[in-house]
Amino acid sequence: MFERYNEKARRVIFSARYEASEFGTPQIEVEHLLLGVLGEDRELRNRFLPTYRTVESVRREVEEHLPVVPPIPATDDPPLSLACKRVLAYTVEEADHHGNQSIEPGHLLAGILRENDSFAAGWLWRRGVRLEAVRKTLGV
Repeated sequence: MFERYNEKARRVIFSARYEASEFGTPQIEVEHLLLGVLGEDRELRNRFLPTYRTVESVRREVEEHLPVVPPIPATDDPPLSLACKRVLAYTVEEADHHGNQSIEPGHLLAGILRENDSFAAGWLWRRGVRLEAVRKTLGV
């Protein structure tokens, strides 16, 4: 499933799984992907969210939205939520649209922004992050 993902994008997915287990949620949500992107790609975070120097400040805001329950054991592999599956589909569309064979964290960020009803997309929108600006960094 993640063959086209470059190493950094794969780390984002791994980080999202870790975040889901730390939050104790039964599935990986879009907000976990957001934390993964911002945690794994400092360049994207600094470009679009310069006032958020660490992912910890973002995590605190996400914690206000997602209830934190006891962590799930790391051996459990939480499934993707339906919204998260849509984000991954958008991610592939973004890479294809930009003519990229390899999926990068920027494509994931664009996919998150396309999931309009998610807390993560709204959070980014309220901080001035726009899909068009992310797409420009991807080369279109």
